Amino acid sequence: MGDFTGGDVFLADCPARLAVEIITDKWAVVTLYGLSRGPRRHGELIDLIGGISKKMLTQTLRRLTEHGLVTRIAYAEVPPRVEYALTELGTTLMTPIEMLTKWAEQNGAAVVAAQEAASPQ
Repeated sequence: MGDFTGGDVFLADCPARLAVEIITDKWAVVTLYGLSRGPRRHGELIDLIGGISKKMLTQTLRRLTEHGLVTRIAYAEVPPRVEYALTELGTTLMTPIEMLTKWAEQNGAAVVAAQEAASPQ
């Protein structure tokens, strides 16, 4: 077996584990990917991300902002305008997210087939 001596992610208070928990949230990766081509407003993200509620997007954006992956830009205009953008730290996730997206596109059908095969008839 491999040596897990550097496996701090197994510890509950490890910063790496917190980072993994943040980015494995159901909506986090999709939201980050939605911001990968530039700043977007809340409504634009709702239109872009199928199936996410306004409340869930708000919660996801707050969490990503609190953890330094997304920035909230509020413009002093009437009516008020708010945009969300990736931070420099958030941008570092784009390569792994793109790799994961490619894997999902290539293997999604196989995952669904396995799920259907395992379901009781």
